[in-house]
Amino acid sequence: MKIYEELTPCEGETAVALGSFDGLHLGHRAVISQTLGEPGLTPTVLTFADNPLCDLGGSTGGELMTREQKVQVLEEFGVRQLYLLRFSTIMNFTAEQFVKDVLMNVLHAKKVCCGFNFTFGAGGRAGSKELQQLCAAQGLRTAVAPAVLADGEPVSSTRIRALVAQGHMGGAAELLGRPYGYLAEVRHGQQLGRQLGTPTLNQEIPKTFVLPRFGVYASRVYLLGSAYCGVTNVGLRPTVDGHHVTAETWLPDYSGPEFYGETVRTDLLHFLRPEQKFPSVEALGKQIQTDGERAKDFLRRNAKELFA
Repeated sequence: MKIYEELTPCEGETAVALGSFDGLHLGHRAVISQTLGEPGLTPTVLTFADNPLCDLGGSTGGELMTREQKVQVLEEFGVRQLYLLRFSTIMNFTAEQFVKDVLMNVLHAKKVCCGFNFTFGAGGRAGSKELQQLCAAQGLRTAVAPAVLADGEPVSSTRIRALVAQGHMGGAAELLGRPYGYLAEVRHGQQLGRQLGTPTLNQEIPKTFVLPRFGVYASRVYLLGSAYCGVTNVGLRPTVDGHHVTAETWLPDYSGPEFYGETVRTDLLHFLRPEQKFPSVEALGKQIQTDGERAKDFLRRNAKELFA
């Protein structure tokens, strides 16, 4: 997939999907799918490297994926060109300027796709109807994807953030179309897990992310091309008087090289229990073993859905 970070004209003609696409959930997929299978048109996405709300003075509520994750998932969707722009690059364009100067002159769009609640133009004054009208005047085809519903309500990044914050990872996965997870560097910890016989991968969840509910999760970690069952504690490590939010993952069935300094993907699959303070590190070690058995049991029982 070719990635542009500036308004550099692309080669050839495109079918382009427009949106912030934080999380790339089922609703976003419905928009992007409209760009696929168009003879002679390259499937293209125009989105942002930052959250537009930051430039508009609003609260983002926390991001659902890193730039690296967004690129990876879009490529898996079948997108072949990605415009990953700073929002400030186009935030002051009028709706008319955006259609002519960006969609036509830069992206060479012949088909333009967006969601039902898409807004654009300075101040977000224009919506999907205005986009259809402006594109029609220039001879461009459009496709506006309706809301994708789950339990009678539109799938949205806001709903997913709330589910993640509550620890409802199964619900978040249903709306995302895949498990919620993060890519983060493995860092050195205090080696307590090693002393207990449960060495951990220590990661910091990206600071811009929505923070999952503190506690222990059944997780899945990708190492050396394989997926491993994990037990991940997200929180403050209260037993050892920690003061930093960390994600520490023990892999019951992994024995191999360490990954300090490398970026590793961790999916949080199921909330097992809240954080708690134990009377001793020995009691903590015993509980971690119990958590490991529960995590492996969860992955066994849900293998069909998780590895589909």
